[in-house]
Amino acid sequence: MIDYSLIDQPEVLSYFLYPRKDYTPCPENASDLAVPVDQNISVSCRFFLSGEKLPWILYFHGNGEIASDYDDIASLYHEAGLNLVVADYRGYGASQGYPTFSNMVKDAHRLFPAVREALAEKNLSKDMYVMGRSLGSIPALELAYSYPDKLKGVIIESGFTSFVHLIRNLGLIQGVDTETFNNKCVEMVTKITIPALIIHGEHDQLVSLKQGMFLYRQLGSSHKSMLIIPGADHNDILYYGQSKYFKVIGEFVESV
Repeated sequence: MIDYSLIDQPEVLSYFLYPRKDYTPCPENASDLAVPVDQNISVSCRFFLSGEKLPWILYFHGNGEIASDYDDIASLYHEAGLNLVVADYRGYGASQGYPTFSNMVKDAHRLFPAVREALAEKNLSKDMYVMGRSLGSIPALELAYSYPDKLKGVIIESGFTSFVHLIRNLGLIQGVDTETFNNKCVEMVTKITIPALIIHGEHDQLVSLKQGMFLYRQLGSSHKSMLIIPGADHNDILYYGQSKYFKVIGEFVESV
C-alpha cells in the first residue's frame, strides 16, 4: 500500500479536503451502515437498493461531496441496472473523525469487506464494481489494485494516477520526495488488471483531460475504455452528458 502519510501535511489537507457533516434521513429503499475503522471512529456509507440480483457500485465521491448528495442521483444508477453504495470519508456526512489521505485509503480497506458482509447477510448480489470521482479515485484505484478477485471492474470519473503534480504546482508541500511518490502511484495503476472505464470532461480545468488519458494508458487492464464528455469541466459532467454517461456505464457492466 502506498504511504499517503507523506502528503498528510496541514497545508495539503486544508486545501484538498472539505469535510461536511450531515445526518439526512435515508430516502425510501436506502439504508446506512456505520463501519468501525479505528478506536471510537466509524465511517458511514449509504446503500441505495434497486434489485436484489443487480450488481453493486461501491462509490467514493469527490472532496466536497457527501453520501446524501446522491439521494436523488441514485435512481439514475438504478435505471442503468445497478445498485449503489456511497461511502463517506472521516468527517464527512455521518462519519466520525477527521480526514487524511492515509486514513482515506486505510479506511477503504476496512469498509470494503464490511460492505460485502452486509450484502451477504441480506442475500444480495455479491457482484461489485468500485467507482471513484476526482479525489475518490485514490481509494477506488487502491481497491481495484488490492482486490482483483473480488471486484468485477473499476470506473473512474475525473480522476488521476497521482495528484502530486497539483500539490507541486501549488507549492503546498516541502521536504517530500514527490517524484518517488508519484512513480509508486503510477506503478500501482499499471498493475491494475480488472476491467476499467475512464470518464473525463473535455475541458476539465482541475484535472486535465491529458491526466485522464494518461491514467487510461497506464492501466494494466486488457479490457478498458474511455468516455470523454464534450464541453464538460470537472464538476458538470452530468450536465453535459448525463444520458451518455449512464448508457456507457450500463454497457460497460454488461460487457464484463
